[in-house]
Amino acid sequence: MESTDQQILALLARDGRMSYTDIGRETGLSTSAAQQRVRRLEQRGVITGYRALVDPGSLGKVLTAMIELRATDPDAEELVPERIAELPEVVTCYSVAGDASHMLIAQVGTPLELESLLTKIRTSARVSTRTTLVLSVPFEHRPLV
Repeated sequence: MESTDQQILALLARDGRMSYTDIGRETGLSTSAAQQRVRRLEQRGVITGYRALVDPGSLGKVLTAMIELRATDPDAEELVPERIAELPEVVTCYSVAGDASHMLIAQVGTPLELESLLTKIRTSARVSTRTTLVLSVPFEHRPLV
């Protein structure tokens, strides 16, 4: 990948709403050349989308939990994501290697809500769980470029 494209990716990773004019100014490209490069990165699937990052605390979701899942039936491991997809508190689901089959990130408001969520996960996905609470976030969403 060209260094100009990497520079554009770094700029957009910091500010996804940056204008083509500003991208051009930062990279030495014209506005139209910057726009064309961004469109090509989108068409190639390098840029997969744009979104607003919402502070969970502002929505009353002050607890972040990392939940490891172990399927009680190893033959049903591939069904776990489907079984938990309808739980809005689960914001991320990773398939992982190791002792657990999946790692979830969940946002809840209270310990009681977390307890209720864990019960729903265990029941619907037929898994055992191990939970870690996030105490602080030194950094997150760090750009790859």
